[in-house]
Amino acid sequence: MKTTLLLALLTSSISGCGQGQSYTNKPLGGPCEDCKLMFDGIPSQLTFTTRLASEDEAGEPLVIRGTIYQPDGKTPASNIILYVYHTDNNGLYSKGKNQQQGIRHGHLRGWVKTNAQGQYEFRTIRPASYPNSHSPQHIHPIIYEPGKGYYWIDEYQFDDDPYLTTRERAMAQNRGGSGIIKLTQDSAGVWQGKRDIVLGLNVNHE
Repeated sequence: MKTTLLLALLTSSISGCGQGQSYTNKPLGGPCEDCKLMFDGIPSQLTFTTRLASEDEAGEPLVIRGTIYQPDGKTPASNIILYVYHTDNNGLYSKGKNQQQGIRHGHLRGWVKTNAQGQYEFRTIRPASYPNSHSPQHIHPIIYEPGKGYYWIDEYQFDDDPYLTTRERAMAQNRGGSGIIKLTQDSAGVWQGKRDIVLGLNVNHE
């Protein structure tokens, strides 16, 4: 009886996050620092596209698209939530004006829910490296599988980043598949990239 009550309390602790939704409070695949912040301020309605940065945000515009697949790597996975966040053009997780939720992740954060084809897309700016560092540019992603839980996957990193050294590349765990993507810049100066994700790949769900 006590165990059942405890599980109910754990689940309800982030139920809806004030948004009328219910989420499974279970981290998968090992420790996930601050990952529960993905539920802080999550919208009640999500689509497969979102915009993290306003059009007047300083920085180079970036669009990333892809498909999330079931563990077989072939079947599109619908209704999967992908949460992403990253630094601003100064390499900081800066607080947005009037931001009250998810402050530690900064204002450049957002959510998508894959469509029936498993597709997602987010628009933002290209993040800067941390100040006074040689840290590669990166975007943090967290996956939420309905009824199962949430887990981090490899960061989005960019193949043309001079700080993405051989040593840095060797540190990749390929959780969800490789996070290193090739970017191209269109005639309007917008960086375009593609990353597909496989649910649970190299992630221990126990």
